[in-house]
Parts: sequence; structure tokens; C-alpha cells
Amino acid sequence: MKVLLYAGSLNLVDKSGIGQAIRHQKKALEHLNIAYTTNHKETYDIVHINTIFPNSLFMSWQAKRKGKKIIYYAHSTMEDFRNSFIGSNIIAPLFKRWITYCYNKGDLIITPTEYAKSILDTYGLQPPIYSLSNGLDTQFFQRNNEASDRFRKKYHIAPNEKVVISVGHFMERKGIDDFIALAKQLPTYQFYWFGHTSMNLVPRKIKRAMKQKIPNLHFPGFINREELRDAYCGSDLFLFLTHEETEGIVLLEALAAKIPVLVRDIPIYQDWLKPNVHVYKAKQLESFKKQIIRIVENEVPDLTDQGYKLALEKDISTISSKLMDIYQLGER
Repeated sequence: MKVLLYAGSLNLVDKSGIGQAIRHQKKALEHLNIAYTTNHKETYDIVHINTIFPNSLFMSWQAKRKGKKIIYYAHSTMEDFRNSFIGSNIIAPLFKRWITYCYNKGDLIITPTEYAKSILDTYGLQPPIYSLSNGLDTQFFQRNNEASDRFRKKYHIAPNEKVVISVGHFMERKGIDDFIALAKQLPTYQFYWFGHTSMNLVPRKIKRAMKQKIPNLHFPGFINREELRDAYCGSDLFLFLTHEETEGIVLLEALAAKIPVLVRDIPIYQDWLKPNVHVYKAKQLESFKKQIIRIVENEVPDLTDQGYKLALEKDISTISSKLMDIYQLGER
């Protein structure tokens, strides 16, 4: 078996969760000693498509003509496309029709969670759908003091300062507007949002919020995975305010780094993340504010060991064997 990992227009998604997922897929295949390529001109038995750009659709047509098996990884839904970029809500129904057309070209579909599968099940897709986490390298994201020191030294953060971080694109869906509002209401804590989005794609509402002069709010931009690991290790809280996800790789990374986690109480995390057991949850801005204070001031129990156990369940070593099972189904 040889797998073609295809990510058409990778440069457009390389700094997103999809780019990270592709790197995880490579590690999973290496872990199983399965031959793979990213060059569509080489020979292959299965093409694993990660993007929904026109060149990816063309790749599926080409593979079909050659009699190859096609696996579409459904990273996107209409629901998590909304409230993202300028005009996303207007074109969301068209986006749904497009991804439905693309996904239907596969012999089978993989999506990261049962929650995402339950959404795709309503789309009338023809191929069978399997849920499989994007996975993560838990060993790489393990917490260590040296990483913490590097982060605090780089950003000139005093040892006694409390730091709240989040990671993602500059999207309303990601909750960046609430992150900004909380930074404004909690001036004694440092708030760092890591990630980058072209400001040409960012809605006016978010641009206006980001331009506020808030001394304790920082937007360092995109950082590599080593720097991101350091940020997890050197912070006091990972605040994940997203309104909609298909999984959330950065959340898995934060759990692996044993940083306290506070998430928005949304359906995708209802069954998987138990409140006050694995993570803390909140819904409204005021409840987020209260929870942040309790967590960073150590007024609530430390849940990081339980959260870490969940991250281990998503480790690449575990995910890789399940991916192999799906590939074998695809070959039939």
C-alpha cells in the first residue's frame, strides 16, 4: 500500500489546523511504516485528500479515472465556516453545496469527531463516514520548565505575572471578540492571542475590536510549533472561546501540555470534556471572567492530569492504527 497525501493549495492552509493535521498524518504513516508521497505524479494506491479547493476536486477525478481509492478528510462543515471571514455567512449555503459535491467524490470520508460526523450525516453524503481524531504528538507537547522559561523570557513576562493565551485565526467564530473584552476587564492579567489572518479577510467588527489600545492584550502573530509549545508551558490558562469546531487541535495540544483549560460550553465538547473533571467550562462573558480569576489564582482544583489522559487517547501512536484500519476499508 502506498498513500498519496494530497493537500492542494497547501500554502493557503499550512498555518491552520488542516496544515497541522497533514503533518500528523505523515507521522502516523511513518509510525506504521506505510509508504506515502505528497507528489501526485508518483505511483499510489490511495489518495488521501485534505482540502476542498478546485485542484483537490480535480485530483479526485484524476484518481477515479486511474481506478485509485479516494479518501476525503472532512475538516470543514458549513457550520464552522460561518462567522469566519468577510461574507462567510452569505456564501455559507453555497459552501455547503460545494463541500458536499467534493466529499461525494470520495470512496469514504473521515472527519475528526462524532460531533462532526453527526453534522455531515445530515448532508445526504453517499460515501460512508468514519470519525477519527486529527491526533497529536503528546511527547512533543509535554510540559517542561525550560520551555516555560523561554516563553516568559522572550515576551518579558515576570515570574509572578499571570498569562492567559489562545490560538487561532482572527475570527468571530473563534471568540476573539470575547477574548479582547475579557482582556479589557482583567487588566492585571496578560492576554496573548497567537495566530494570523490576512486583515483583508477579517470583518470590520473584529478589526475594530483588535485596534483598541489595551495594554495587557497582545497579538504576536503566527508562531511555529516549538514556540507554541513554549507558550503552553509558560502560561497559566488556555482559554478556548470558539463557538464551533470539528475538533480543535490546539485544544488537544494544551491538554497534552498540562495547562489549565477553560472552554466555551458548546455541543462538540458536551460528551467528551466533562466540566470540572477534564476542563472548566463557561457560556457567558461574566462567567468566563469569574472562571478565569478562579483558575489562575488557584482557587479551584487542578484538572490537568485528567485532561492529559484524554490527550493520550488522541496520541498519534493510537490514531495511526485506526487510520490503517480505515485505509484497509478504503481498499476494498
